[in-house]
Amino acid sequence: MLIRPAVEQDATAMSDVLREIIESTGRMRPHDPDFTLAHYIANRDSVRCSVALDPEGVVLGFQSLVRATPGNRYDVPSGWGIIGTHISPRAHRRGVGTALFTATRAAAVTAGLPRVDACIGADNDMGLRYYEAMGFRTYRTGDGLIQKRLVLTPGD
Repeated sequence: MLIRPAVEQDATAMSDVLREIIESTGRMRPHDPDFTLAHYIANRDSVRCSVALDPEGVVLGFQSLVRATPGNRYDVPSGWGIIGTHISPRAHRRGVGTALFTATRAAAVTAGLPRVDACIGADNDMGLRYYEAMGFRTYRTGDGLIQKRLVLTPGD
């Protein structure tokens, strides 16, 4: 598996991953290539967006990390990171999320982020288990969501 920064040409394949997740879970979300490009790849607050590729170059999933800005939709403190992980159902249980997080965590540390927030649907057991396994802990709940944080700079 290859982990690399996402580029503009990945937008359609990343959009396909989001569509596969919607088909598998029924959880609707924006997923067209233009949204994927603007929200993940070319986001002005991006710290890193990585894709995981199989040996044939097929996108298995992606992970984005943005710096929280004032008034963000998750009410995350400004200066923290906000992470999003999207793995194709056909790639579950193959280490894709762990491989992506290795690159994302390194980028968060390099960027000096003190904490990283993950906002997960309360009904998303797989997502909740994933973030727990990566070291995130619950710090806020409400409106069908569970927010977990990873502390990168102890004592801040």
